[in-house]
Amino acid sequence: MEQVAVETAEFMSGLSREVFMNNVVLQRALGMNLLMIGEVANRLTEDHADFVADHPEIPWTKIGGMRNRIAHNYFRIDLDTVWNTSALAIPELLAQLRAIRSTHPQGE
Repeated sequence: MEQVAVETAEFMSGLSREVFMNNVVLQRALGMNLLMIGEVANRLTEDHADFVADHPEIPWTKIGGMRNRIAHNYFRIDLDTVWNTSALAIPELLAQLRAIRSTHPQGE
């Protein structure tokens, strides 16, 4: 999840909304990254409920819901939502994931 969030932030670096809205490759790349992040969130929710419960600061359900909307409605993806999520929510998520990593030593 963290790796894909880093890649998303890298894709967004220096990217204007106008370029994004006119570039189907970037739209698909960011959409796929959001889908992958959501897939991890859904699996964590199913397989590691204690971990998810210990970290309510992360909107697991919303992240998983975004994955579901992208996966099942890919011809009707709201590009404004993809942009806003990539630009605003992903940096916040990345900071939260890094904070969790810093409080959990390797292997814990």
